[in-house]
Amino acid sequence: MRETGRLQRLRATAVHATLGDPGALAAAVAALEFVQYDPIRRPGRAQDLILRHRVRGYREGGLERAYDRLGLDEGYLHVYGAMTPRLRALADPRGRPEFGYRPSGVAADVLALVDEVGVVHPREVAARLGDARVENLWGGTSTATTHALDELHRHWLVRVAGRRNGVKLYGPAAPVPEPADPARALARYLARLLMPVPVPTLRGALVQLRRRGGIDASAAVDALVASGELVVEEVAGCAWARPADAVVPDTPVPPRVRFLAPFDPVVWDRRRFETLWGWPYRFEAYTPAAARRFGYYALPLLTGDRAVGWVCCTVTDGGLAVDGRFAVRPEKGKAFRAGFDREAERLAATFGLSLRSATVT
Repeated sequence: MRETGRLQRLRATAVHATLGDPGALAAAVAALEFVQYDPIRRPGRAQDLILRHRVRGYREGGLERAYDRLGLDEGYLHVYGAMTPRLRALADPRGRPEFGYRPSGVAADVLALVDEVGVVHPREVAARLGDARVENLWGGTSTATTHALDELHRHWLVRVAGRRNGVKLYGPAAPVPEPADPARALARYLARLLMPVPVPTLRGALVQLRRRGGIDASAAVDALVASGELVVEEVAGCAWARPADAVVPDTPVPPRVRFLAPFDPVVWDRRRFETLWGWPYRFEAYTPAAARRFGYYALPLLTGDRAVGWVCCTVTDGGLAVDGRFAVRPEKGKAFRAGFDREAERLAATFGLSLRSATVT
């Protein structure tokens, strides 16, 4: 197979792996097992932008409303998001006694209060234990008790039990059994979620486990390759991994137009994106405005299995304006234009907005 044909097959695999026909929320979350969070709203948060493609009739805040019913946990896996208990068992192990963490001072008092009361709001904890302030990780200040809640959560000694008006509510964290080899288990999961995944990306995503639990990420990936659980192939100068038992449809990707979240599994890895689609998409929310090429919060523009550009969204007085740009040869057909307009309407409906304009140039 020629190189261009092999790349086309990899592009189709990347889309087929997690983007199928929309279904129920519970089924979509069970399939993904992890949904990345980001607080920026342009026009909505990452978790809503990710799930709207995978859940029939999805509306803003759907995951938050179903969080408790779905039995999810918030925290860091390779990045921050909501995850199943199975994945939580693969996450940061520092809360376990063998890694030496023992809450003391305010943190010990906060943990005792959570164990006694159950689910708490940070304000309630401050009212009970005092509202002294400390410097936080971002150079500002927060109450010592809120800082302690964050610390306990990072060590999985409390869990995010839900949110109230966007504020985390904390509760006791039930222990979850850790698998015998968490690095290999996480590597298998990420290889499926990000399939096909460049091997360097897979190693990099596991580095957090190496830092936090003394785990060698390279050894974990190498062991899976040696055992045959991961298949690796060289295409376009890159080593691509996928689970050996993964079943990928061999049918073409339907020519549907989609505006993806910057953190969608299809486009999450910038190395993979540039190799598969031939142009360097970047997330520029934290780039100085004068240096931006794509805009503050550019959503990759997908048609079928091709990422052809990006869109930027503006919300004013309840109305949504969608401005699209092509990074490669412009799509000029009527079918693409109709698909673009339908996707703009779907995006507006997800966030309860009226569509004011949808342009693409």
